[in-house]
Amino acid sequence: MAIGDVEAVPNSSDVYYVDTGMYEVEHYGSVYLIDAEKPALVDTGIAADREHVFALLDEHGVDDLAYILPTHVHLDHAGGAGYLAERYPDATVMTHEIGAPHLVDPSRLIEGTKAAVEDQWRFYDEPLPIDESRVESVTDGDEIDLGDRTLTVHHAPGHAPHQVMYHDDGDDLLFTGDAMGIWEPRSRTLLQTSPPSQFNLEKALDDVRTIEDIDPKTICFGHFGPKPYTDDLAEEYKRVLVEWVEAVRQKRAELDDEAVITHFVEHTEMDEVWGVRKAQDEERLNVRGVLGYLDYIGDDE
Repeated sequence: MAIGDVEAVPNSSDVYYVDTGMYEVEHYGSVYLIDAEKPALVDTGIAADREHVFALLDEHGVDDLAYILPTHVHLDHAGGAGYLAERYPDATVMTHEIGAPHLVDPSRLIEGTKAAVEDQWRFYDEPLPIDESRVESVTDGDEIDLGDRTLTVHHAPGHAPHQVMYHDDGDDLLFTGDAMGIWEPRSRTLLQTSPPSQFNLEKALDDVRTIEDIDPKTICFGHFGPKPYTDDLAEEYKRVLVEWVEAVRQKRAELDDEAVITHFVEHTEMDEVWGVRKAQDEERLNVRGVLGYLDYIGDDE
């Protein structure tokens, strides 16, 4: 699967995803179309990649998109929402109640993203604000009627307090955003995602327990693509999270924070998969998120 390619989610009815080419990397960013009676798009990718998302919708003849559903408002998942709302003027944009105001006025979101992603900002286009009348808030337990199926909303605040997952009861798919980490299909690696400034280990582990309770047939990762769900996958991600935070904590006991970041950036194992630039950017982001979490819980080692 190359950048811009569209594939069906296996064992689903009318659910498709596109490789958005996020950060100019294959197999990193995916956006999902549920081509239901009331078509819905789960996540949008960054605004700069919107033409690939438009092509996904055009390929499947979607002229009247009903819902735009970012799992959370980080701009790699919601950055294209304003452009999609502009293209589909009858679509309703729905996201968690904490994040919804930031789609109406994205100024703080832009500022926070620039601080978080640092040099990666060069890959972004600024998001468009969305008229308040077009944005609806959702919270845990809400249901979204797509006509021939229903999406149930599950709050998943570990990665970010404004994150939700959408469970499709028709095909038993769970769109997890970043709640289940990053699945890299070529190396078959499950990786942590722990960005600043609101990553929380305990809540992230609770999110995985929520996934275990739902027990879906398929996980639809924001990064990247669908994968059959198993209990072992959930156990693996819990282990990945705990071991990752502990590794950063132990290194912080030896070095100052900038040296901790440098250590992990220089020892990334993903450079041959994503390329050196993206692998190091990802490592830097995730280390900074854990350092912020350790500060939050008062761990000064």
